[in-house]
Amino acid sequence: MKTMNHRHTDPASGNGAVRPDPEVVEKPKRRKFTAEYKRRIVAEAEACTKPGEVGALLRREGLYSSVLSSWRRQAKAGAADSLTPKKRGRKPKHKTPEEKRIAELEKETARLRREKAKLEAKLKRADMMLDLQKKVSEILGIPLNPPETDGSDS
Repeated sequence: MKTMNHRHTDPASGNGAVRPDPEVVEKPKRRKFTAEYKRRIVAEAEACTKPGEVGALLRREGLYSSVLSSWRRQAKAGAADSLTPKKRGRKPKHKTPEEKRIAELEKETARLRREKAKLEAKLKRADMMLDLQKKVSEILGIPLNPPETDGSDS
C-alpha cells in the first residue's frame, strides 16, 4: 500500500529540493488584530452610509460580519482596553502554600466522607442481618446465644 506523501522532489532544481504539494493547503494561522486596527475598522464601518459599503469594507479586509459585530459591542462597552486582544488558553495556576494545603484538606475531607458513607451502609446491612438472624431463631426455636458450658461433660 502506498502512503500519501504531501511533498514532491523538484526535478528541475536538480538538487532534490522538496516543494509542497499544490493540492494540499496549509493550515491557516489564526489572525490576531491590534486594538488600533479594530478601532479603525469600527470607525470606517460607522462612517459607511450607502447600502453595501459595510459589506465591501468587510470583503476588502477579509472579515466576517460577526467579527465586526463583536468589535462594535466591545467598543460600545466603553472600556479603553476592550478592543485589545486577550491572551488565549488556560489561566496559569499560582497557588500559595496555604491554598495548596486547603485544597489537600478539602480532598481528604471528601475522601473521608465517602469512606464514612460506605461504612454506614455496611453497618446498616450488618444490623439488618442481625435482625434477620433473631427472627429466624425465634421462628425455628433455636436460641441465638446458647448457654455457656463450663467445660465439663456431665
